Amino acid sequence: MGFLLVSAGILKAVQIELSTPVKYIKRVGERVAAGLAERGVETVEDLLYHLPFRYEDRLHPKPLGEYRAGDMASIVGEVRGTVLLRTRKAPIFEMTVGVRAPGGDGEMRGLLRPPPVLETVKCLWFHGTYLKDRFKPGQMIALYGKLEGSRSGNALGGVPGATKFKMVQPTFEILPDATATGEDAEFTMLEMGRIVPVYESLGGKTPWGAKLTSRWLRRVMWTVFRELAEIGATAEETLPQALRERLGLPGRMAALEALHFPAAGTLMRELMSARTPAHQRLIFEEFWYLELGLELKRRRLREREGTAFATGEKVREALKQMLPFKPTAAQKRVLGEIVGDMRAARPMRRLLQGDVGSGKTIVALQAALVAIENGYQVAMMAPTEILATQHYLYARRLLSDQISPTTGKPYRVALLTGSLDDRSKREVRGRIFRGEIDLAIGTHALVEEKVDFENLGLVIVDEQHRFGVQQRFKLMRKPGASGVATEPDVLVMTATPIPRTLALTVYGDLEVSMLDELPPGRTPIVTRRMPEERSAEVWDFVRKQVTAGRQAYIVYPVIEGERDDQPELDFARGEEDASNAGQNADSSAALRNDNKKSKQQQMFQKQKLRSATEMFEQLRASELSGLKLGLLHGRMSADDKEVAMARFKRGEIDVLVATTVIEVGVDVPNATVMVIEHAERFGLAQMHQLRGRVGRGAAKSFCVLLTGSKISPEAEMRLDAMVQTQNGFELAEIDLEQRGPGEFFGTRQAGLPEFRVANLARDREILELAKKEATKFVESRDTGISKEEIERVWARLKQQWQRRYGLVEA
Repeated sequence: MGFLLVSAGILKAVQIELSTPVKYIKRVGERVAAGLAERGVETVEDLLYHLPFRYEDRLHPKPLGEYRAGDMASIVGEVRGTVLLRTRKAPIFEMTVGVRAPGGDGEMRGLLRPPPVLETVKCLWFHGTYLKDRFKPGQMIALYGKLEGSRSGNALGGVPGATKFKMVQPTFEILPDATATGEDAEFTMLEMGRIVPVYESLGGKTPWGAKLTSRWLRRVMWTVFRELAEIGATAEETLPQALRERLGLPGRMAALEALHFPAAGTLMRELMSARTPAHQRLIFEEFWYLELGLELKRRRLREREGTAFATGEKVREALKQMLPFKPTAAQKRVLGEIVGDMRAARPMRRLLQGDVGSGKTIVALQAALVAIENGYQVAMMAPTEILATQHYLYARRLLSDQISPTTGKPYRVALLTGSLDDRSKREVRGRIFRGEIDLAIGTHALVEEKVDFENLGLVIVDEQHRFGVQQRFKLMRKPGASGVATEPDVLVMTATPIPRTLALTVYGDLEVSMLDELPPGRTPIVTRRMPEERSAEVWDFVRKQVTAGRQAYIVYPVIEGERDDQPELDFARGEEDASNAGQNADSSAALRNDNKKSKQQQMFQKQKLRSATEMFEQLRASELSGLKLGLLHGRMSADDKEVAMARFKRGEIDVLVATTVIEVGVDVPNATVMVIEHAERFGLAQMHQLRGRVGRGAAKSFCVLLTGSKISPEAEMRLDAMVQTQNGFELAEIDLEQRGPGEFFGTRQAGLPEFRVANLARDREILELAKKEATKFVESRDTGISKEEIERVWARLKQQWQRRYGLVEA
């Protein structure tokens, strides 16, 4: 029973239900509830969906002898002794924990029973002065951390050499005394002799946050389940019964309780991999509701009024005259899909994706011509000024000499970016509003309120995952001269492939077109990893390629100095942060993995980074002296960037030293070498994009990944993947699996659904099933579902949609 403060000093009992605010739960209260609300936990239901992130088997703990050095281990043992070691650098707190060896008790009982045989683990905490009074000999303790080999110390009361392992900075939980009485005795069973849940802390960095330990959460959860059971409350079933029975899914309340307090006999491997029936039920539910909403959104879109573009003889003539080469079969197929959508009297919503160099831009410009020949304007939005400028120059080159078969006039293309002076911006905005611009290309400046189109018919969004989806839809609804909001067609392009799970969720409201064929004449790119010590060989190779008439790129992660001033370096910092993820020790926030963190900091922050400006000067003066070097980076003006790229394209520059501004949209067929310095600092998609700058001509091309001395395990995986495959679709799946959907886009953008249980990288099969079942439900093909259940589903979808999946409401 919870409590409600009626007036000062008077508490009134409140019956706990799923919708009850958390402040009425025993042990929570007003202050903690306010902090929980900041983390999205407002009701009892929200709290129950804060699921354990791992489990410890304290019923049948794995014997120490079955572990190997390097394993992550969950151990239950007895404190045998502690000591605070004073060292020159920092104090180290050392604790010896005895772990009972299997069969150590023998079969004898009473006085004849020999003392238990203990294997011991040495536990070390750097800067551990705060722990010196926390432990007493004889206490039972649960430890979790990485086992490392140890050559010192023997088990107390055991055989010599029994200490094989040590743990550095493990998380710990002091277990309750088995002789405890009162309320503590009731909760002892939550900590001992069972599979025990471990939670991410909900306290954050608040003064009281350290109190919201796993133990506290277990007790609160247990209290909630007990009170709900006492009043006979059941969680309102959110999946139709016929659907659950057909798929063999448990009920909602049973699933929640099974995840917070797993029954004896539940397989640990299923719990840790989220493959128990309870996990599958909750994962399916999340995906099913998301796919229901997306399916509904697609159907509503089909009912909206859009523009039915005509594709007569003059449109076909315009398309033919602009093509600089014979299109691939994939380009023809995809253009057919796009034009088919544009002919329909409903707004197009299509995702165009393909690997690096597959020719997406030319297809998008063909779609633009269809709209322009029908008398409409086109907006093309890119994530960076340099990419917008490159699109502008490419479009101008293709269209400048062309005359529209429909109007008999040249095509009018304009560029609108944030760096233009105010007068130029006003002039371009005025020409767009008056309909004097056919194709407006720009950055985020195109979504400013001041930009209005006379007759916007098509929106092309390039590199979608660098834009918040809200911006994408904001541009769609631009009012025309009449003041009435138009609904243009939308074509979204991605520079690198999107994993299928993301195509079904973040892009789930879009139809998908796939360019799965590269233009003829492209040659495979040879990719090699090289340590920095062998850089002299790399520069010799670059020199030989230039001597043979080729050109090269050399890319650096920073512009100047050692400062991490480029967004791509967030990737490495993310790894440093990730090294501490899940380290929320139940003891206190101070138990984070300080030693591991300091090692990561040394790896990522103390390693000197070579910068583009510094290396441009050094290479020009020494390793590549005599060659013509150019410099390109994000702080240069748009004009200077354009000049540098034009000189490189004309062959006036042999080697272009750059940052990742050349990541997308640069096309120089004569460039055959891409050298990426500090390759361990870049993400997979970024390296794949950079590699795609070469291999655009008939000559054999090379990508060299130069690496520093310290490489994290995650970076090793990325580098290996780059060497092993050039398939962007395979790399996208690896990237998603390694980083998770939240970081796949480079930033946590608006538009990514927040899942409580589901994981897009892990649960693809369940997502596919949920999509199929959602379609069946919307089409009313499951006759076993009652009208009342259908109404409940739609009511819950409406309630959840804005709060949980705001992306598709945009």
